Amino acid sequence: MNYIEQNSNPTKMNSMKSIQNKDLGLLLLRITLGGLMLFHGIHKIQQPLEAIHHLSEDLTAAGLPGFFAYSVHVSEFIAPLLLIIGWRSKIWSALIAVTMFFAIYAVFLDQIFKLDEKTGAWAIELQVFYLMTAVVLFFTGAGRYAISTKHGLD
Repeated sequence: MNYIEQNSNPTKMNSMKSIQNKDLGLLLLRITLGGLMLFHGIHKIQQPLEAIHHLSEDLTAAGLPGFFAYSVHVSEFIAPLLLIIGWRSKIWSALIAVTMFFAIYAVFLDQIFKLDEKTGAWAIELQVFYLMTAVVLFFTGAGRYAISTKHGLD
C-alpha cells in the first residue's frame, strides 16, 4: 500500500475535517481583535478631550493632520464592537488596520528596529499583531458566525 492509499481513508479524512472549523476560528479572531481594541477605545471614551489632544499632538509631530485624532473613537470603539458582532467586518477590520498603520507611523516609528530589553521581543510586536490580525480578517471576512454574512463586505 503506498502513501496516497494509506492517507486517503475517507473515515480518517472526515474525522480530521470535524476538528476543523474555520468559522469558529474567525469568530475567535474577531472577538480577540475587537475585544482587545475595545479596551483602548473605552479608555479614550472615558477621557475624550485628553485622548484627542494627546493623539493630535502625536499626529502633528509625525507630519499628519491633527484632526485625524477624532477618528480614534470610531476606530477603537465603534469598529471593534461591530467587528465582534460581525456586521460588515471587512470595513471595520480595514479601519483598524489603517489605524494601527498610522499608530505605528506616528507613535512607534522609532521603535521599529528595537527589541524590548526585558523580554527580547520586538518592541512593536503588539501593534504589528493588531495590524496583521486586522489585515487577515479583511481578507477572510467574518465567517459564518456573524450578524451579516451575505454581503461582499462581510
